[in-house]
Amino acid sequence: MSQTDGEIIGVVLLVRHGDRMGFYQDPTTYTATATQITPLGNQQEFLLGGYLRSLYLNESSPSYIPGMSTALFNQSQVYIRADLGGESGVIYDSCVSLTQGLWPVTINNNITLANGSTIVAPLGGYQSVPIDAVDPDLDVSLEGYLDCNTFDTHTTEFYNSPEFQQMAEQSAPFLDLLPPYLDGRTIALQNMWNIFDYMNVNDIHNATFAQALPSTFLEQARALANWHEYNVFSGSSTMDIGNIAGQAIVPSIMDAFEGIVNSTNPMKMMITAIAYKPFLSLFNMTGIAAANPQLAGIVDYASAVAFEVRQPTSGGEPVIRFNFKNGTDSEFTTYNFLGRTEDAPLSAFIDAVAPVAVNTTANWCSVCQNSQDRGCGALTLAAQQAHSAALSPISPVGAGFLGAGLTLVIVALSLGTLAFLGLLTLGKVSKRRYKGSGEDDEVCCKL
Repeated sequence: MSQTDGEIIGVVLLVRHGDRMGFYQDPTTYTATATQITPLGNQQEFLLGGYLRSLYLNESSPSYIPGMSTALFNQSQVYIRADLGGESGVIYDSCVSLTQGLWPVTINNNITLANGSTIVAPLGGYQSVPIDAVDPDLDVSLEGYLDCNTFDTHTTEFYNSPEFQQMAEQSAPFLDLLPPYLDGRTIALQNMWNIFDYMNVNDIHNATFAQALPSTFLEQARALANWHEYNVFSGSSTMDIGNIAGQAIVPSIMDAFEGIVNSTNPMKMMITAIAYKPFLSLFNMTGIAAANPQLAGIVDYASAVAFEVRQPTSGGEPVIRFNFKNGTDSEFTTYNFLGRTEDAPLSAFIDAVAPVAVNTTANWCSVCQNSQDRGCGALTLAAQQAHSAALSPISPVGAGFLGAGLTLVIVALSLGTLAFLGLLTLGKVSKRRYKGSGEDDEVCCKL
């Protein structure tokens, strides 16, 4: 592709976790059992961190971000968040290993005490990098698909579609060969993610299984799982509920862009550690998958997307460059997106995704038609209480004493509730801020 001639000024990174042990996902709701990361997974993330360091924190690299600290971690320049749900602590643990590759041990991580002695951090200068652990029960932005009733309906409709039935018929001969390799697991196209994951995990970690599995079976299962998951986590338009994983995460991406292009904000890098689902939705929403069918599937362990924010040499508004590294790929590949043949103007990205972004918990509750889970119950109760307060009868005596004062209290309560629900903004529009901006942090979609 053609690229804009300009200097990088910051980057937004989305990173999938590393290798882990197997786990089960419900084929309709995608609720999952717990699992754990492996030493291989930690190593994959550490190596990815080292690669990212060589690009963005190395002054001799053409992608070095000017002003970024190259040795010691500078909290004012970086904001990191990791999904704490889904696969239990795997994503967070992966992120820890990633940060150790980005900011490795150094003897410069030391302090000189009042008595003149110098103390180096343990393990030769280990750097403790703060990571915001995102609890999906309190923040829907990284797992927008869970407990989303309209998404579950979308998934069920996909399973009942003629397209799915046709694929089920075509894949039946292959699936009928799998029982000896699946230890009693359900053999059905609806369960294709779990079939593939079991085979993939055992092919990596179980020598007996790997030797017994016919050479083409894993790739056949992977192809079916790719087709299955892409159709579940995408839609025919950006507003389709199948894209909810992407719709929920884009507000934080846009906010990071805002922080990077703000010359008074020291933040230059945001890292978000996630599962594979948001990748699928974002590839669909930005046209990446349509232009590159090989990306219409599950990204590998330790994959990364880099939205590079660049300032064109000729001036004008910043542009976004889309880079993707699929797991064991040696380096990033730059892809066209949003139907363009060069880096996309920041405004073009915002125009494409802002109209469908799920910006608040209340917005998510509405889109997902949920009135009780993940904070929706508290919002529903608050609205009911405000409504009841506004309708409560007042006796003539009480009215004489309270008069206009009570009216103001009720109005304030109603306005406060609407603001809490994300339906009304009191005063000027608030701006989300990131650690290091010198102001209180706000994170999209938290209660």
